[in-house]
Amino acid sequence: MEELSFRPQSFLGLENRSSTLDNCRIVILPVPYEATVTYRPGTKLGPSAIIQASQEVETFDLELKADPSEIGIFTCDFLEVDTRGPEYMIEKVRRACREFIEKDKIVVLLGGEHSLSLGAVKAYREKYGDLSVLQLDAHGDLRDRYQGSPFNHACVMRRVDEVCPIVPVGVRNLSREEFNFIRERKLRPIYAEQIDDKGDWIEKCLERLSENVYLTVDMDVFDPSIIPAVGTPEPGGLSWQQVLSLLKRVVAEKNLVGFDVVELSPIPGNQTSDFLTASLVYRIIGYIFQRQRNSSKG
Repeated sequence: MEELSFRPQSFLGLENRSSTLDNCRIVILPVPYEATVTYRPGTKLGPSAIIQASQEVETFDLELKADPSEIGIFTCDFLEVDTRGPEYMIEKVRRACREFIEKDKIVVLLGGEHSLSLGAVKAYREKYGDLSVLQLDAHGDLRDRYQGSPFNHACVMRRVDEVCPIVPVGVRNLSREEFNFIRERKLRPIYAEQIDDKGDWIEKCLERLSENVYLTVDMDVFDPSIIPAVGTPEPGGLSWQQVLSLLKRVVAEKNLVGFDVVELSPIPGNQTSDFLTASLVYRIIGYIFQRQRNSSKG
């Protein structure tokens, strides 16, 4: 088992409900790491803020009319930071995720900076040969190198694309290098400007995904009027309902094998973004729970 540091609280405060690893389907893996952030610092505080805010999230879900925590949610200790560089931390995340994947768990990685997602994707790719990655993000993160490193958070999806196909959604800011790379690779992002409430964009997204899907959510995919506490906010983002409409369909029609939520950079004294991020994590778990419950009914 990878070295773990302290765990001040459990997600949703479930530590008093006899949630052991063996009887839980979901594993929360908090990784308080930031080394390559390029604007607002603070993503290393994201996991703590999410877990703290989750204490106030109601376990009964009104949309689902059920308590998704019944699926079993186990919160790991924080993964200890490797200070040698992002490539070492990415490998540490890969090894940690692999241990839980081998136990048939769905890993929910709480970042931390976006570079961490590469480790989780590599671990899931070892099990699922047809894996594709759904990227919800304001930025392409497709630079080959940035600030001297190929493992900078601005390069994470370039590295993921070397592992398996990616489907970016919500992108509204690209460098010239990234724009050219998208054309060369014939990638088909669904840009923020293409997203409306009609739902055609959701159909296009589903068509581009394989059966087994890993989800990575950079919280800056949301409009900053909803989630201001991110490392690199961009105007013109998605709404809460647009994101949920997509994720509900993805979980219902694909096999979501794991996911991460990254790049929350908490603002002291303003818990709105923290609470919404915790709520998003639980809602995705709820959709997984709903699919599992529907499958068991046959």
